[in-house]
Amino acid sequence: MPFALFRRLAPLLAATALCTPSLASAQASDGAMRSALEAARSGNFQQINDAAIRGHELEGYVAYYRLRDRLPNASPQEVLGYISANADAPLGDWMREQAILRYGRAGRYGDLLAVANGVPATTAEQCYYYTAQLGQNPSQAAQGGRELWNVGSSQPDACDTLFSTLRARGDIGDLEIFQRMMLAWENGEDGLVSYLGRQLGPAWSSAVAAQQSVDISPSRLASVGSCVGPNCAGTEDFVRAAVIAGAETSAASALNGWQQVSTRVNLSAQARQSLEREIMYHALRRDQRELLGWIDGALPTQQDAEVFELRARLAIRDRDWGALERTVAAMPAEVQGKARWQYWLGRALTLRGQQTAAQAAFTRAAGQRDFFGFVAADRLGQPYNLNMESHHSSDAERSQVANWPTVRRTEALLRVGQEGLANLEWYHAVRKASPADARRLADYAASRGWHVRLVQTTIVGKMLDALPWRFPEAYRADFQRWGQANAVDPYLLMGIARRESAYNPEALSPAGARGLMQLMPGTAALVGRQVGIGDPGPYGVLDPATNIRLGSTYIRDMIARYSGNRIAAAAAYNAGPHRVDNWLARSPGEFDLFVEEIPFKETRRYVRAVLEYRVVFESLAKGSTQGVQVLTPAEKTARYDAGMVRR
Repeated sequence: MPFALFRRLAPLLAATALCTPSLASAQASDGAMRSALEAARSGNFQQINDAAIRGHELEGYVAYYRLRDRLPNASPQEVLGYISANADAPLGDWMREQAILRYGRAGRYGDLLAVANGVPATTAEQCYYYTAQLGQNPSQAAQGGRELWNVGSSQPDACDTLFSTLRARGDIGDLEIFQRMMLAWENGEDGLVSYLGRQLGPAWSSAVAAQQSVDISPSRLASVGSCVGPNCAGTEDFVRAAVIAGAETSAASALNGWQQVSTRVNLSAQARQSLEREIMYHALRRDQRELLGWIDGALPTQQDAEVFELRARLAIRDRDWGALERTVAAMPAEVQGKARWQYWLGRALTLRGQQTAAQAAFTRAAGQRDFFGFVAADRLGQPYNLNMESHHSSDAERSQVANWPTVRRTEALLRVGQEGLANLEWYHAVRKASPADARRLADYAASRGWHVRLVQTTIVGKMLDALPWRFPEAYRADFQRWGQANAVDPYLLMGIARRESAYNPEALSPAGARGLMQLMPGTAALVGRQVGIGDPGPYGVLDPATNIRLGSTYIRDMIARYSGNRIAAAAAYNAGPHRVDNWLARSPGEFDLFVEEIPFKETRRYVRAVLEYRVVFESLAKGSTQGVQVLTPAEKTARYDAGMVRR
């Protein structure tokens, strides 16, 4: 029980001493369940006191470990009975997955099909499922097996029997082997390419030689790509793979080869689009402006947002506002309508003297909750549009939710110290819930102060406009305390923490950053010594108050380094100050150009998100966007160059 709640209930508990035995019984039951779960996980089932946990909300978890331990010898009827009894919990799905995998490994294919409920989700399960279908439904097994085969990477060992059987039956022949070899070539899987090449029969030896030749020298495509394989059966796959693989090395060479053979191969529109997308992508990544004529001509056939982003950013860097207009006009409607591109369209139109059209573009951007949407609103002198929805449940509704079995299990898992399982239970419930029930779960999480679970609930439940839930008042006192102590805007600190960890105080990044504000160990040690508390160590830095104190001090120093500028400071928090110093040294000057020309995609998104989140936090705190500004006047008018850096 949380301490604050205990304090409120203490007088009531004291006044109702007759209830103590039942409370003690519940606590004893939780203690027995904690021990039972530990024993079950270790396979020490003889240590479990079944009488002490009978009727407990988590009895199904202990039963899960017991039944899983007996697989593959447990009967399908037992498995199906368990799944049915736990259909509203993730346990049912887990048990079906474990049964399929363990029956499959044991070759008990009849049992596997008895517990399967259609085609399973994971690749290993699918391989066992279609292996089981070889004798029951050969045509389905062949179709499913070919789909699993036709990928450009290695598949799990579970697929071996399926693939070898289909090859022996002729359902996977030399053509399918060559097609997979080409997909592996596209993916840069050299070992798989060589392995598959050795599996091909003599009739395909010239095709293997062609692949090896073009892989060494992409310019040879035109001379060897007109007919590949027996009866030219591998030509289309070969050309596609050769161009895509070659584009990574030289987009210009790949384009030249493609243009020479394009009239001789009959690729589908989708295959052509995919192939040309790769050429564009690598050409734009390398600033190969000599290909821009071809790129701009082929761009309208594309649908990939990343290619359009690369072309638009190159136009912005070149200050080629006409090219930017054409690029935005060619974007798919969903991409074109985003605040970012409507803002830049407005900027381009303004610079080209088309004020009416520019105003319309800025207005479209300003209607969105987005960094560039807020900047566009500032240009128009309009209030920010948060597009916020809210939802509140009554106490009676929350009481109903508290008695939902999945909520009772989540609460019980938290009581026995199984937070990871509690999260899995909770998110499973959100995924399975109707939109209305998912919102009831979010409201319950908010009422319980489950900040991490609440934020993730809005993500799993796609509640993008439920801002009070997406941006809860977590650790507000600590943000205000250390923001005030370090003269740093507490809403900026909240925005950083929300972006960095989604309010998970124990978050650990692959790079080693830790805690709410994701401090690297070296940074935490350095700042800890700076403030007089020393190195907090890998676990001390997870304490929320300590983490916020150190993070706020570090961002304070970054703000001071960049003359009070939060854009540069946020970029430095994410990418490091030395990189930002270099970016400023070659920056064009204006704030929006600096943000757009940050070389790292992650940092570009990070800066925009932190400042957008900051606006949301302040607006929620004030109950209005009135007076809230995404940037200060100084940040809008400053010159972003090396002069901003204070050594």
